Amino acid sequence: MQRRNFFKTAALGGGTLALAPLSSCVQPTVPASAAEDYSAFELNELTIAQLQEKMSSGMLTSEEITKKYLNRIEQIDKNGPELRAVIEINPEALDIARKMDVERKSGKVRGSLHGIPVLIKDNIDTGDQMQTTAGSLALVGVPAPDDAFIVRKLREAGAVLLGKTNLSEWANFRSSKSSSGWSGRGGQVRNPFCLDRSPCGSSSGTGSAVSANLCTLGIGTETDGSIVCPSGINGIVGIKPTAGLWSGDGIVPISHSQDTAGPMARTVTDAAVLLGLLTEKDHTNPKIFADYSQSLDANGLKNARIGIASNFFGFHAGVDKLMAEAVQILKNSGAVIVENLKFENQAEWGKLEWQVLISEFKADLNTYLKSRTGMKVQSLADLIEFNQKNSEKELRWFAQEIFEEAEKTNGLEEPVYLEAHAKVRKLTREKGIDLLMDLHQLDALIAPTNGPAWTIDPVNGDHFGGGSSEPAAISGYPNISVPAGYVHGLPVGISFFGRAWSEPTLIKLAYAYEQATNHRKAPGFLKNIE
Repeated sequence: MQRRNFFKTAALGGGTLALAPLSSCVQPTVPASAAEDYSAFELNELTIAQLQEKMSSGMLTSEEITKKYLNRIEQIDKNGPELRAVIEINPEALDIARKMDVERKSGKVRGSLHGIPVLIKDNIDTGDQMQTTAGSLALVGVPAPDDAFIVRKLREAGAVLLGKTNLSEWANFRSSKSSSGWSGRGGQVRNPFCLDRSPCGSSSGTGSAVSANLCTLGIGTETDGSIVCPSGINGIVGIKPTAGLWSGDGIVPISHSQDTAGPMARTVTDAAVLLGLLTEKDHTNPKIFADYSQSLDANGLKNARIGIASNFFGFHAGVDKLMAEAVQILKNSGAVIVENLKFENQAEWGKLEWQVLISEFKADLNTYLKSRTGMKVQSLADLIEFNQKNSEKELRWFAQEIFEEAEKTNGLEEPVYLEAHAKVRKLTREKGIDLLMDLHQLDALIAPTNGPAWTIDPVNGDHFGGGSSEPAAISGYPNISVPAGYVHGLPVGISFFGRAWSEPTLIKLAYAYEQATNHRKAPGFLKNIE
């Protein structure tokens, strides 16, 4: 979660600060190892469809594909550039792949994910030999008793659960001074485009791993920014679904009103495929679909009405230049652009959202921890005490003042929570996204997802520049980030967001933009700036 935004808005009454321009990787720069070409990977940038073709034709088996990714993780993540994106390998991965190969030989193919390796974030329960820790040493020990709902769906679809990804510990909800991508259990995740740069958080490991071709697909989670920011800053596609489209069962929580898992991939197509396969079917809601790939339309921008959310521009000149180019491409593709739209109530969001999050975090986490029998901690209070006792490892770089503030809250019946929850939802929904879209008859709103990646700094924490995750995150509405280009070689994403359950429309627009631009490129694993 992009909790850095929360502290800015809570302290300053909302809005995104325009920070000093960030330095960035400047070409030419020497790769992490001049003697080794990390792009020389047989599966580099391959999609679900391309891997399925290789398996169906007999060129490769799922077991062979899985081995290649495991070797890639060893080469890139554990050695070489040392991304530290993968926190744990699934010891059963090859067994799953072999089972999928046997099924394929017998004529049974479960669908598009059959035999496809997937990495998931280490705050999502797996009822197997792997740990589920949210990056914290406090949860190391007894694995989760059951698969999360979305993990069960993954297994049913025939996916190979390759392992778990590192993350910002506790999904970036422990300290206002944390370094995105750092966890006590996994260390510091690095950005594969430039290794001294942040991967953003909290789904940092998933973003870094997918971008570096350590897997075919990844799953992240978001409360506010934790899918879209790591996607934008690592140069991939991320979908933050409408809250409730994917089940939150078995996921270490922050906020039941904002949390959601979502797909992270190198293409809109692959993200859309994964999105549909893991939906929680609700026959009373006709706006939930099992197949979002039907929305992929290269001409999807024609006659679309798209509004520019101007609140989220102006924090970096290089990003504004990319956005101007993106807008021109949207126009050239037939979209009607409505400029200079503002969320008039943005200044009120920060403090209200913060109250909701710290209240829900204590209540939701305490409920979750009680479901994990045999753990060292059973409550937020226990967790605070554990960190104090293990401060040399857990509190080495930053403290736990968010935990301490949340522990002081008094439950979900507290008037201050109920008032904040009702008001912030209204401001971001009826008086926010819905209002702008109704007034201007919009199909979507756009804004930059992120600024260029800042340098990793465990002493001072993140130097976050700007982003646009708040409206969709707080309202619980969908948001899709797509690569929009590069500032000095560092990826920047563009976000398409809109009203609840509008995933089909957003996917259509995002896909058409992606096809018109093709900005995605494999990372170069540069060491630092020269």
